[in-house]
Amino acid sequence: MQVVAGRWQVEQVFALAPRPTSVAAAQPLAVPTRWVATGCDAQGVWGRCIGSGAEPYDCVVDHVRVRMHCACPSRVRPCKHALALLLMWARGQVADATPSGVASQRLEGWASSDDAGAHAPLEVTPAAPSGSAGVPDPAASPPAPVPPDPGARDERLARMMIGLAELDRWLDDRMRTGLADPALAQYRTWDHLAARLIDAQVGALANRVRRLAGLVGAHPDWHQQVLAEMGVLHLLADAGRRGGSLSPGLADSVAAAVGWQVRQADVLAGVPHTDEWMVMGRSDVREDRIEVRRVWLWGRHTQRWAMLLSFAAYQQTLDTSFEVGTMVHADLFRYPGALGLRVLAGPRHAAPEPALEVAAGSVADAAEAVGRAVALEPWVERFPVCLLAAPARSAGRWVLTDAHGTLPIAPSAPGIAALLACSEGRAVPITAEWTPQGLVPLTVHLADRAVDIGPVADSSFVRAGA
Repeated sequence: MQVVAGRWQVEQVFALAPRPTSVAAAQPLAVPTRWVATGCDAQGVWGRCIGSGAEPYDCVVDHVRVRMHCACPSRVRPCKHALALLLMWARGQVADATPSGVASQRLEGWASSDDAGAHAPLEVTPAAPSGSAGVPDPAASPPAPVPPDPGARDERLARMMIGLAELDRWLDDRMRTGLADPALAQYRTWDHLAARLIDAQVGALANRVRRLAGLVGAHPDWHQQVLAEMGVLHLLADAGRRGGSLSPGLADSVAAAVGWQVRQADVLAGVPHTDEWMVMGRSDVREDRIEVRRVWLWGRHTQRWAMLLSFAAYQQTLDTSFEVGTMVHADLFRYPGALGLRVLAGPRHAAPEPALEVAAGSVADAAEAVGRAVALEPWVERFPVCLLAAPARSAGRWVLTDAHGTLPIAPSAPGIAALLACSEGRAVPITAEWTPQGLVPLTVHLADRAVDIGPVADSSFVRAGA
């Protein structure tokens, strides 16, 4: 099946849900056997859902302008039928077709009118296609940017400002009651806040809140980590309300950190960064119901890091097109931001070839690079480094060390046994992810090969081959 430019990813459909129960209600309907006359094109996706009524419900979604119509009686919008249709489309279960009937009338009406009337635009903008897990087809032309609806944008900004102010008040309350408050040990305390942040269209902060909930009582030092993360949340809540007074790069970073999505079309409309990109490391993590893969690239000539993101949920596959230990001559398109790490992959200009010579710095160089990154974006959670160091034990924990110092390895980091076996206790080039808890080793670069030891996806969650 040909992939439609601009196809969403599953987590973007989740972001549309007005409440968590909407996703649960949509899942049983997100199967082709519950639908007839489905189809999709570059503007919309449509179908008729066989529900409890005598007649199937006509459902149409404009995934470019993000508008929807469903014949069901539900007052909740988007309804479970629209969410189910979008989930099937995101998973590649809706074939290309030409709209007709209700679908044609709705899509043509939306396309010819700047005012959605009774069918108001939803407050979510798609950011990345899922055709190849976030990697656009190099042979396809970038989709033409669609001007955003100024009214919808202003309404969303207002909702975000209210949500950020509410988050700050919640943090003030927590500081007054103290971290010994028994309510903090109850997950519903955090989940209720996260749900309100999702309603306010600041979903990225909701994800941080849910991750923070998992730290409460997890180990003897949890108070320190929770307090530090609350400080980061306060910083983002304050910075998000001061976006107009920030520098452009910092303002873009803050917007991304609180959950404002940049459209893929806008990114692909920028100037590409063409280089010989060395695939330095891969890291998979589970975030709520989504598996997230980060692939770290190093520009051989530009001497800059870049990060490719891909997502998988409910039997989707993660991106495997960039193999660790190879070098790819390609165009990358950077998202805006102070660090500007995230990229979209563009056309490739040559077949991948082995990349055996990497530029590894000292422990001091790595610490300096992390320091610069944190100074630019204090809320950064992961940053790549490549250093020439040896694994060792110090003060009861694993570290990477050289003549200039040591950097701790995160207590939960996998791959320590593989790191010891590959290095034999000697200093070797190692690509690692810095996190606030310590380094996570991703790759050991040997003379004849690169050994990928980074965190792997949950095989029970993501289909084999990811």
